[in-house]
Amino acid sequence: MKKVFDEVGTLDKRCYEEFGLTEDILMEHAASSMARFCEEKFEDESTVLIVCGPGNNGADGIALARLLYKKFDVKLYLPFGAKSQMAQLQEKRAKLLGIEELDFVCSCDVVVDCLFGSGLNKDLDENSIELLKRVNYLDAYKIACDIPSGINTLGQIQSVAFKAHTTITMGAYKNSLFSDNAKNYVGEIIVANLGVQREVYEAKSNTFLLEKSDMKLPFRKDKNSHKGTFGHVGIIMGEKCGAGRIACDAAFKFGAGLVTAVCHKELNLPYHIMQSHFLPENCTAVALGMGLGNYEIEEIRSILALKIPKVIDADLFYEELLLEFLNKELVLTPHPKEFCALLKLCNIADISVNTLQHDRFKYVEMFTKKYANVTLLLKGANMIIAKAEKRYINNHGTPNLSKGGSGDALSGLIVSLLAQGYNSLDATITASLAHSFAASNFAKNSYALTPQDIIDEVTKL
Repeated sequence: MKKVFDEVGTLDKRCYEEFGLTEDILMEHAASSMARFCEEKFEDESTVLIVCGPGNNGADGIALARLLYKKFDVKLYLPFGAKSQMAQLQEKRAKLLGIEELDFVCSCDVVVDCLFGSGLNKDLDENSIELLKRVNYLDAYKIACDIPSGINTLGQIQSVAFKAHTTITMGAYKNSLFSDNAKNYVGEIIVANLGVQREVYEAKSNTFLLEKSDMKLPFRKDKNSHKGTFGHVGIIMGEKCGAGRIACDAAFKFGAGLVTAVCHKELNLPYHIMQSHFLPENCTAVALGMGLGNYEIEEIRSILALKIPKVIDADLFYEELLLEFLNKELVLTPHPKEFCALLKLCNIADISVNTLQHDRFKYVEMFTKKYANVTLLLKGANMIIAKAEKRYINNHGTPNLSKGGSGDALSGLIVSLLAQGYNSLDATITASLAHSFAASNFAKNSYALTPQDIIDEVTKL
């Protein structure tokens, strides 16, 4: 996993003060990283349009123009002039080299957005909006310097943003790159080296970007084992029993030795799924809430009171009963609407889904600060997993997963790992990544994925 930061200005300042690096040195490395990407990806003499803002993000772009000049057909456009000290210095160097400035957006093979960067903290004016629309319209490969222009420090997009194929972000990952709103705009994200290795540049962080290597699959290494070795999952089957069926199958296929569907009516279940009217005493983990509907509240209370790991989903996020157990070790897996209901239930915030989506990290932090024993997985284009002061971002999800039943499969994966002895955080991280990579590996059309396809792909990881 990699560290993620709210902002990197303090990290830049540390380079100046502790390592003797100047702003100019960091800028040269930023430009060199972008130049190296262009040299490796595009043919010589390709037309590269670099659109620069008046500040230091624009200065990065002017430095890039200098580095690419003569190898590529460089077109430099400064629609708002050069206003920061570094932008003026870089413009002077470019002019001494003979680089001319355009006064319009021209057609090109590659366009590099160096307008505003990650420090944007105000709405765009009409000229900026119109400029971004024109640049987005170009039939060209699009590169964003640091962050696509139009995305602010919270990852919000007020009107329009540059739609990049690749974002080359400076120094370290920023939270704003991983908002759900930003996902359509950032493309592939590459971190540029600014003169020292990441381990030196970065400081302490409580937020981390998950990688495939963080997925610890439940491979069976102990040869002296039996079905009980790998846990017994209980799935509470609700009114809409299809959700429970999906969770049962996902739990079994992800390594649980036994899976029991708990339901008061007889169900036609697959042969490998057991059925009981009550939760077996030897269950080692339980999942409930999926498709629950109307259910005897005292029975749910008795299940929640059991001293075994639990995954809570769906309907239970609207029940006051849940408040009695939020001081316990639980895994909660709400989607945004359910999380808003939960925040209101807990007297943390009464907000709309739109407000939540504008600052997901803020509300996740508020919740896990109050309920430090809970492992929270907030679903979305980028899943956020959090416990106490730590937050983890899974940005590997795809639109394939935007289907009913995908969340039920995820609950089954998590509870399976809990039953097998994973702690709540490790189980949630691994199940989340398995869920995402299974969907990414689906070879058919993106609209065709079913929950069973997710489960089938999980078995191939």
